[in-house]
Amino acid sequence: MLKRSYRVLFQAFITAQQSILVGGQAIIEGVMMRVPGAYAIAVRNPQGEIITRREEFTSLSEKYAMLKKPVIRGMIALFESMKMGIKTLNESAEIAYEEDSTAEMSLKDKILSFLGTLLALGIGLGLFFVTPLFVTGNLLHLSETAFTFNIVSGIIRIALFLTYLWAISLMDDVKRLFQYHGAEHKTVYAFEAGKQLDLESARPFQTQHPRCGTSFIFIVLLSSIVMFALIDSVVKLFVGEMNLQIRLITHLPLIPLVAGVSYEVLKLTSKYRHIGWVRALAAPGIWLQNITTSEPDDDQLTVALESLKYAFGDDLEKYQGQTYVAEAID
Repeated sequence: MLKRSYRVLFQAFITAQQSILVGGQAIIEGVMMRVPGAYAIAVRNPQGEIITRREEFTSLSEKYAMLKKPVIRGMIALFESMKMGIKTLNESAEIAYEEDSTAEMSLKDKILSFLGTLLALGIGLGLFFVTPLFVTGNLLHLSETAFTFNIVSGIIRIALFLTYLWAISLMDDVKRLFQYHGAEHKTVYAFEAGKQLDLESARPFQTQHPRCGTSFIFIVLLSSIVMFALIDSVVKLFVGEMNLQIRLITHLPLIPLVAGVSYEVLKLTSKYRHIGWVRALAAPGIWLQNITTSEPDDDQLTVALESLKYAFGDDLEKYQGQTYVAEAID
């Protein structure tokens, strides 16, 4: 009876917490933070100065009610996060390497930048999407068994992803990026707990966060196994035979749908992480952050704190000092 009373009180505490859209991303020698109505970056230049930039931003899901529906909002969030992430990474490179950001890009530079982004996306799809399908179907010859095929291809995809993360974590520049990732998480934790945005408050928090983009990607990998198995079963009823070409035609357009469903799963695991089986479901994503986050030094943590404070601007006092259940993927 007493245990049940504690559970009820804890659930009431969770429900009473306010929600707020706050998240972030590690960038080159800095951190990007997103808050209601804006996002900002803070980056150290070669002289050790913290350079900040801020931009007003309202999500499409906030402008249009139909885009705020479950699953759809996750698809929108993924698109906006990718667009914002690429933009802020480029801005941080300008500051960290002291490139001339005032010079307007020529048409040739814009085309090359666009092609470079497409190439990176193509390599990612080829490595993590096409390769598992090819190996499972053409080398292991499991094309005709929908569930077995997707379980095996999913395991191969996860193995490739883990290998990739481990390999890049050995690079010095990536190690620093992962330290800034840890600084971003500590800062978000401090804010959500209602603490002051200073070093003393942020230092004690851990670097792993349940809403991290790393956890999101891992949930996408798991969700894709179930969803693509169901899709393959339905498609097979109509076409009778499954091969690599058919799977590419049916799977690729549905990646945003898988991401949208995964977004909802991540929100639920974050909100109800006090429940045992939910913690177990979220655990692999948290463990994975042992690779993608590292303990930051005080200089890096200061940058993350400045980014969040600058993002809020004059509105900081309105939000600080309260506890929150945040709703963004950081």
